[in-house]
Order: sequence, then structure tokens, then C-alpha cells
Amino acid sequence: MSKAIQVDQAPQFPLPFSHAIRSGDFVYVSGQVGVDPSTGQVVGESIEEQTKQCLRNIAIILKAEGLTLDHVVKVNAYVRADSFPGYNAAYRESFNEPFPARTSVPCDLGAYLVEIDVVAYSKSVRGN
Repeated sequence: MSKAIQVDQAPQFPLPFSHAIRSGDFVYVSGQVGVDPSTGQVVGESIEEQTKQCLRNIAIILKAEGLTLDHVVKVNAYVRADSFPGYNAAYRESFNEPFPARTSVPCDLGAYLVEIDVVAYSKSVRGN
């Protein structure tokens, strides 16, 4: 049975989606962007700042289920096309090896330089 997850500390948007869905041992986190959860404002102007904030927002949602970024097994990212070097640098700093499986797609998200969704597996931590 699936369970919707809404987290008060995560960014809030007036859109029809759950922050995440838990289905068995998997947690599927909806796409997050680099905004400050308390203000809803975009954090910084660089892809590095927005990627790190985006992943902090994902970590907040995972924490509600007792998980961390080390439980993430799959990442889907939508990245402004000219921002991949900075995105990769921030990504490398945020995830421990072995890195999750990943798909990164160049696109235009307006003020958002990146949007990331993840799948986490609660029964193991990457590398263990």
C-alpha cells in the first residue's frame, strides 16, 4: 500500500502533488528545486547553489521517513543546458560514492536552474 508524504519543513507549492510517495521499501520524491523552504525564494544565482539547496530539500523530505541521501538509488535531473559543469561539481559534493544511477536532461526551467527527483530504497545504504 502506498502512503503520501507531506513535510512542513520542505518547500510548499500550490500544486497538486505529494512531496513523496512511499510504496513498500521505496520512497519516490517529487521534483524539487533550489528554493529556501522558509521563504519560497530561489537560493543564489549559480547552479552550484541551487543544486545544493535542491538536494537539501530532498534530504528534508527523506528525513521524514528516516532516510538520507545515502538511501538514494536513482536520480532524475533537469538542468539548464549550459550549467552541467557546476551541476556535476555540486552533485559530486552532495552524494557519497558509489553514486546513484542518474539521468540528467538539459532543459529550460526559467528562474530554476535545476529540478531533481529521486528514488530511495529504505532497506540498504549505497555501498553496504
